[in-house]
Amino acid sequence: MFGSLIKKELQSIIFSPKFPATFAVCSILLLLSVYIGVNEYRQMNKQHQTALQLAEERMQQQTSWTALRDRTYRPTDPLQIFVSGLNYDIGRWSAIDPEQGVQLRNSPYSDDPIFAVFRFIDFVFVVQVVFSLFAILFTYDAVNGERESGTLRLVFANSVSRVQYVVAKVAGMWLGLIIPLLVPVLLSILLVLLFGVQFSEADWIRLLALMGLSLVYVTFFIVLGVLLSSVTRRSSSSFLVALVVWIGFVLIIPRAGVMTAGQIVDVPGLAEIESRRDAFAKDKWAAYMEDMETFYAASRGSDNAPAEPRSDDEMWADMMRQDSLRRTVQIEIDRFEEQLKEDWRNRKLVLQRLGFSLSRFSPASALQLGAMNLAGSDIELKARFEEAMREYRRQFLDFIEKRQAESGDVGGVMIEMNSETGLKITASRNNSGLELTGKPTFSAPVIRTGEVVTKASVDFAILLFGSLLALAAAFVAVLRYDVR
Repeated sequence: MFGSLIKKELQSIIFSPKFPATFAVCSILLLLSVYIGVNEYRQMNKQHQTALQLAEERMQQQTSWTALRDRTYRPTDPLQIFVSGLNYDIGRWSAIDPEQGVQLRNSPYSDDPIFAVFRFIDFVFVVQVVFSLFAILFTYDAVNGERESGTLRLVFANSVSRVQYVVAKVAGMWLGLIIPLLVPVLLSILLVLLFGVQFSEADWIRLLALMGLSLVYVTFFIVLGVLLSSVTRRSSSSFLVALVVWIGFVLIIPRAGVMTAGQIVDVPGLAEIESRRDAFAKDKWAAYMEDMETFYAASRGSDNAPAEPRSDDEMWADMMRQDSLRRTVQIEIDRFEEQLKEDWRNRKLVLQRLGFSLSRFSPASALQLGAMNLAGSDIELKARFEEAMREYRRQFLDFIEKRQAESGDVGGVMIEMNSETGLKITASRNNSGLELTGKPTFSAPVIRTGEVVTKASVDFAILLFGSLLALAAAFVAVLRYDVR
């Protein structure tokens, strides 16, 4: 009898007039989202390679170490095909030079604002919104619909316990909805392979974990629909209740949680941080210029007491002193900026933790956050890359400083000391280009599979607990349900 109940649920779903439309819509949306994601990934990957080549050519054309600048670019990740996350929101490159700190610039949304209005449709969006809505539409009348049609009495007239009935109802609907929906998912993965997108072993592990997380998410809404149909007498009532609950879980709670956290934790904006940094830098450079003017005034002497001629060694020492003071000022500015940003990051981290904790009352938030962690496109994406770029900036500036000391290229001039000719200062021009052998290379932050899977396991546990809780509540509701 238990198997017959499962078979009955399967047949009711597969032969339902809603099923072909549901299957078609899900397949089209999923395949279309993956197709768009593949094209975006390939285009961004091509732009990334071109940008790296142009940056290398610009450095090869420089003739002075003081004018040498670089750019670092954020590489693409194949999992952005399925989970766009913050990939399109944050910048793609940062300038590497002594005058300014690291800052990611030119996000795809800033280049094409129309996509920022409507956003991209990815795999997570389809699962989060479309799959969950269809799960509700198929299950909102699972119990009360049978009561209205009179079949519920016939079922319990047989030797079927109510616990068996709930298990069979959930299992049948799960098989009837999940297995057909796996077909477009597998076709999407095949589409990615046909386009030649390279996945590493770690990428496959993260992708499989993403599929498992999505599976538990849809399962929650299937069980939720059965629960709501067992606590209401009429299918029309359960439909309205299910729709309101779906809107709250998918659309309202995630945003309300973040907004509530924003009211509790005060975080200054980046514009305020940059303004304080610029004001500090302005004061430091003004003090530096005042010190230089005082020094030059003393070295020139006055009309009544002109300064004595200075030896080559003294002039060299003066230039080294100026360069040392300039570097000290720049180090102080960089340290102050790092302190400001560290404080900002700490405040932001508190805000994020609180906002995510509140929003995780929604299964849609748990899916979104877990998927972003697995894909490496989470909220920490920008911080990870900027930290890696800051480390590269330190290595790059140390490399320039070392080459300047070796070549005597200081401040755009070439300084030569010779026992016979004395001190010789000429404009620094190396027509053959700079020797960049030994230049450090930028290393993108590595996404550790174990770490991201561990982070996503929290959201997996939340969704699993919610599904089990809804299933237990459905058991209780059916045990107390009046079949008349």
